[in-house]
Amino acid sequence: MARHEQKPNGARDMDDDQDELSPRRRRLIFRASHRGTKETDLLIGGFVSRRIESFSEEELDEVEALLELPDVDLTDWLSGRRPVPEDLRTPMMMRLMEASAAPGAGIPDEMRNP
Repeated sequence: MARHEQKPNGARDMDDDQDELSPRRRRLIFRASHRGTKETDLLIGGFVSRRIESFSEEELDEVEALLELPDVDLTDWLSGRRPVPEDLRTPMMMRLMEASAAPGAGIPDEMRNP
């Protein structure tokens, strides 16, 4: 398949998309998708992967700060088991929480119905 050729369902090849990203953005996708638990890999990794191209430098800084937080805490906050501490309720955390609460959150794109 040629570079950026559309697949039958209209999606582009993820490898092609990542080739165009800066090293910082590629690194953030990797870190977000390799957290240590499958749940957070899917929730956080999916959120970052789908939005990474549109993030500003300041938003990338916010993502990096979120990725420094312990996996156990992030899982509890994103699942609603515990409230997010007030000092961590950043705009990026709120976006991540909203995305995690959406129906089908964490389902990989290749498993979603077209």
